[in-house]
Amino acid sequence: MKYFIFSLLACLFSVCSYSQATTSSPVIKEADGFVILKDAKMQPDKKRVYKAIYDATKAAKDPSQIIPALNMAGSELNALGVCSIPLSNAKFVVVFHGDAINGILDDQHYRTKYGVSNPNLEVLAELKKAGVQLFVCGQNLVAENIDPKIISKNVTIASDALIVLMSYQNDGFALMNF
Repeated sequence: MKYFIFSLLACLFSVCSYSQATTSSPVIKEADGFVILKDAKMQPDKKRVYKAIYDATKAAKDPSQIIPALNMAGSELNALGVCSIPLSNAKFVVVFHGDAINGILDDQHYRTKYGVSNPNLEVLAELKKAGVQLFVCGQNLVAENIDPKIISKNVTIASDALIVLMSYQNDGFALMNF
C-alpha cells in the first residue's frame, strides 16, 4: 500500500511539473512551442543533422490558423532552437499539394476565398529565412487552374510533388505527412 501511495504521489508530482512547464517558440513564433523534458531518454542531439520532408496536403481546420505541415515544421525548428541546436543542422523541405495549396495563396486571393488574411504568409517567410525549402506541385496548380503569380513568392514551383517527395526520400530525408 505504501508503494502504491508513493507511486501515485510521484505520478501526480510529475503531471503537475509537466503541466506547469512553459513552451518556447524561438524560431517560428506562430508554430507550436517546445518544452525541454530533462528526464526524457531521447533528446535532440547537437551533433545530428535532421533531414525531413513535410508532405503538406491538409488545410487548416480554420482558415485563420496555419496549415498543419507549417505548424509541424515550425514546431520542430522551435525544438531545435530551444535545445541550442544550430538551424544549419535542420535540412527541412515542405512540398504543398492537395488542400494545403490554398494556404500559399497571396493575401488578396486568400482573403477573397476565406474572408480572412492569410496566416501562413508570415510563417512561410520565417521558414524560408530559417533555411527551409518550400515547393508547390506544378501539376496541382495546373489541375486547379491556379495562376502561379498568386502564390507566395517564398514558394518555388516544382514540376510535380511526388517527384520532390521521391527525390528527397531517396536522399535520406524522413517523410512527415500533414
